[in-house]
Amino acid sequence: MQPDNKQHRSILQRIAHRVMLQRGLLPDFSSEALVELDRIQSPASIIGEQVHDLRGLLWASIDNNDSRDLDQLTVAEALPGDKVKILVAVADVDALVTTGSAIDEHAHHNTTSVYTAGMIFPMLPEKLSTDLTSLNIEEDRLAIVVEMVINADGSLEVSDIYRALVRNHAKLAYNSVAAWLEGVGIPPEAIESVKGLAENLRLQDRAAQFMKNLRHIHGALSFETVEARPIFDGDEIRDLEVEKKNRAKDIIEDFMIGANGVTARYLSSKKFPSIRRVVRTPKRWERIVELADEHGFKLPNTPDSKSLEEFLTRAKAADPVRFPDLSLAVIKLMGSGEYVAELQGDTAPGHFGLAVRDYTHSTAPNRRYTDLVTQRLLKAAIGGSPLPYTNDELEALAKHCTEEEDAANKVERQVGKSAAALLLESRIGEQFDAIVTGSSVKGTWARLLTIPVEGRIVHGFEGIDVGNRIHVQLISVDVDRGYIDFRKVSPSRH
Repeated sequence: MQPDNKQHRSILQRIAHRVMLQRGLLPDFSSEALVELDRIQSPASIIGEQVHDLRGLLWASIDNNDSRDLDQLTVAEALPGDKVKILVAVADVDALVTTGSAIDEHAHHNTTSVYTAGMIFPMLPEKLSTDLTSLNIEEDRLAIVVEMVINADGSLEVSDIYRALVRNHAKLAYNSVAAWLEGVGIPPEAIESVKGLAENLRLQDRAAQFMKNLRHIHGALSFETVEARPIFDGDEIRDLEVEKKNRAKDIIEDFMIGANGVTARYLSSKKFPSIRRVVRTPKRWERIVELADEHGFKLPNTPDSKSLEEFLTRAKAADPVRFPDLSLAVIKLMGSGEYVAELQGDTAPGHFGLAVRDYTHSTAPNRRYTDLVTQRLLKAAIGGSPLPYTNDELEALAKHCTEEEDAANKVERQVGKSAAALLLESRIGEQFDAIVTGSSVKGTWARLLTIPVEGRIVHGFEGIDVGNRIHVQLISVDVDRGYIDFRKVSPSRH
């Protein structure tokens, strides 16, 4: 029996809760954590430490339309010689979430907020993550500020990190800011209402483009994937919306990459260990070489990010409509990222996709536990305090966070597939063009080109590999398990 459309949201919530438990994640906070939460009634206040008062700067947040856990604010200042000073403020979550507390234990267990199609499972209680530790508009908040002076060629001239008191003057959303920056939309009201903010955002945009250009010269990869999320009409799924990159997202992405690099190097300069985010050289480079060859481009036999970026740039120019499909194939072949503890004297691998050597996660402490751990290390380094973690603890944390992030990603994917199955269950028997997105002993997967949905090829998968274009027929769905099954067929002739 097909479910009532009006039950879509409750069905997905039930599935999400079950899948969280199956993956070893905690969907609910413990009674001990809730008791602790009741005792926290106000944001953290300044306690006898040197904290800069930067509330008067034109700080603003840029995030998704519906984001309520605001981790970062940004602001820029023009300097002589086309230089730009960039300031990134990161919420001081550690000020209210203490190591070893029941709230911290929950965050340590899950290691990340889990964003499913049915509901969000926040890493920290919403009273904290969307209020008391969130950089909310017109609220004074403690933060860690990363300061960067960027040259006109995108290079970093000098940097610093310190504690500060900040105030968010405008809560902005990616799409409306991007439309304005790109000249296809009017300035959002929040920008017009804050004197000088429009000029400041244009300065931030210019600096971000400088930084991005330099990273791509060094071989940062220009991926463009298709990420979809369900669009609800009340409680019924009506469609899947594809999220696209834009200029406003570029500002935040490039500033966060810069801030994460500064953080990693700052800890090293203080002889502190850190947890690095690394993406090793691609596991299936030989298949990436084959894909490039199919597009008329010759890649070297050994992994080289500059050559790969040149191929991606040319491929996007030649076929921008299908470029996300190629991007997805290359991403799948590269393998996933992981966390690695870099202890004093060690040299952790870099991030192949970003073409950076020093990289940590530090800018989302409301949402990721590694960022909260990094924040505790930073605050100790700034204040000259002892290390808050032993080397063994950091190595265990890096391994644990990698494993739990993988579990969280699987939860998000599975619930996303359940949402897609709800949308597709009335279309069994229809045929679609698709691209192969995964091929291993565990099975072969493909994503439809007209609807951003991925499923398993259960018949006719012999001899196909990641990146191949095929024609499939939808043969079954299982909403509860998030299964979408296809068979490979020959294209219909009209």
